[in-house]
Amino acid sequence: MKPISKYAGRKRAVVERVTPGLPCDGGMIKRPEGTEVTVRAHVFADSHDVVTTVFRWRRAGEKHWQEARMHAQPNDEFTFPWRPPEIGLYEYRVAAWTDAFASWQEGFAKKADSGQSLDVEFAIGAGLVAAAADRASGDDAKQLKAYADFLGDAERDWNQRVQLARGRGLADLVGAWPDRELEVEGGILRLLVERWRAQFSTWYEFFPRSCSDDPHRHGTFADAARRLPEIAAMGFDVVYLPPIHPIGRAFRKGRNNALEAGPDDIGSPWAIGGEAGGHKAVNPDLGTLDDFRAFIDAAAAEGLEVAIDIAFQCSPDHPYVKEHPQWFRWRPDGTVQYAENPPKKYQDILPFDFESSDWQGLWKELKSVFEFWIEQGVKIFRVDNPHTKNFAFWEWCLGELKRDHPETIYLSEAFTRPKRKYRLARHGFTQGYTYFTWRNDARVMREYLEELTQMEVAEYFWPNFWPNTPDILHADLQHGNRATFIGRYVLAATLASSVGIYGPAYEVMDKEPFPGKEEYNHNEKYELKQWDRFAPGNIREEITRVNRARHENPALQQFRDLLFLETDNPAFIAYIKRTPDRANQVLVVVNMDWQWTQSGHVMVPVDALGLGSDREFGVRDLLDPQNPVYRWKGVRNFVKLDPRKSPAHLFQVVFDW
Repeated sequence: MKPISKYAGRKRAVVERVTPGLPCDGGMIKRPEGTEVTVRAHVFADSHDVVTTVFRWRRAGEKHWQEARMHAQPNDEFTFPWRPPEIGLYEYRVAAWTDAFASWQEGFAKKADSGQSLDVEFAIGAGLVAAAADRASGDDAKQLKAYADFLGDAERDWNQRVQLARGRGLADLVGAWPDRELEVEGGILRLLVERWRAQFSTWYEFFPRSCSDDPHRHGTFADAARRLPEIAAMGFDVVYLPPIHPIGRAFRKGRNNALEAGPDDIGSPWAIGGEAGGHKAVNPDLGTLDDFRAFIDAAAAEGLEVAIDIAFQCSPDHPYVKEHPQWFRWRPDGTVQYAENPPKKYQDILPFDFESSDWQGLWKELKSVFEFWIEQGVKIFRVDNPHTKNFAFWEWCLGELKRDHPETIYLSEAFTRPKRKYRLARHGFTQGYTYFTWRNDARVMREYLEELTQMEVAEYFWPNFWPNTPDILHADLQHGNRATFIGRYVLAATLASSVGIYGPAYEVMDKEPFPGKEEYNHNEKYELKQWDRFAPGNIREEITRVNRARHENPALQQFRDLLFLETDNPAFIAYIKRTPDRANQVLVVVNMDWQWTQSGHVMVPVDALGLGSDREFGVRDLLDPQNPVYRWKGVRNFVKLDPRKSPAHLFQVVFDW
């Protein structure tokens, strides 16, 4: 129990359950720019006194708060429609106080209506208005003083005094100079307003070094730039490059992660650092820093943004190892501790020691890596394994970066336990990798999406769904067929508003696994690849159609308004995504049995579509090149999906066709 001295005994207002928001030091919620946030709070006091409630907000780092009155709702709830003016980090809170004047005015009206004597009430009101005059300044102070004298003067017209006491004008003027001595403030909450691409993005990952037309020549940024028009034509808007830095030679891995590298093996881009520099340098085999900036310009000309990989780890050859040995752990035999995830060993990678005595120097240097690349024109970063670095570092580093560069976007590549993933999201990361890859039947997929969209995590965790990565080739794809690759992309691209693939592996349906592992054989992480990007049977056109639907349908550009539909076939997963005004609605049905034709009924909640139970409506299939429109009616509608033709329907709901 708290001692009596810890209680603010005279302050009687109570502020509870401010939503949306996370508790003190719980991180921040997120919203895309232009979004209205309806802030709600439970505010009340004992007895019958009126409580005045205000909403306060400011940009993080600013000294002064802006303020507005909240709107009273039934059952002691107050609301405020807040639309932050621009991207950036905001602080907000709710404050309240027992309002002596408003309480008096409410009681005065009741007593006047019931015919009670008002002599004492006039005197009380005059005193309250006089006190407001003392708090006020300028013309307001003069007017309030005159009102106080009028109310308290028994010689003045009684009816006029009653009208003044009950009037809205007097209430507003006194309310402009409130007595806040007994004000109670709720805790400070934080909102991160992100630019639109933070919520809606379509990523394409590829290795520039594999873009050469000569199988014996290392690709360059110029070679990669020639691929940009076709990537843009498929509907992608972010091109993501694995690390572009010099690659170490010490303990360089060979093909397929072999411990011994041959003389021509090029190593893993994630083994960062060599004679040519470290995290602020580019691999000379790719080109120069000027060549990289030219690549960014070429991408922008195609409507693409460039994302690069930030991996805070070093090869044994990295300049940091000699310049800052205190940033690493040294073993009793005099060698540096390399990265391990037993039984896996990564002798070509050295992790930083975040328990170093020079942790502040380490933090500042790592932050400067982001700042260097921001100066080169990069605004989007995919961060490798952030859950293996100090959580407090990310809170500080990303907080500083978002304050100075609010337009930047940070994708967390954290395939780890949920609480770790969600902490990273609450404390600065814009987007996060997910468990989508491992959700492989309709029931499990639905349960996972309901967690992401309907629980508290939806306030701060923005998922980015990837069916594959250079590190992950799930068994579902290994043993799948063309329908698997198409269907998994439809699911990723319509369930989430941000999606990515590792290509060209995905669109050409490369599915050869390393024996016994969830990884690619002949992995591009360790060797140059020659891709036949237009190989027969590729799914480039299907991906393009899905991406076109995403760009043309605002319902698919948001994540949280997701409504699952009941079906009578467990192989089906069906759902609707809608804009807030219901002007755009998309209904998706996927047959997750990639081998066999399935049929059944989808139960459409016509009320949710704004329809009567007997009204016909159309569903236009955006996956079919002919865009046919099917006529549906009522709740129960038949669907048949042959995976040899298409594993999914991507329906745009139409009312006039």
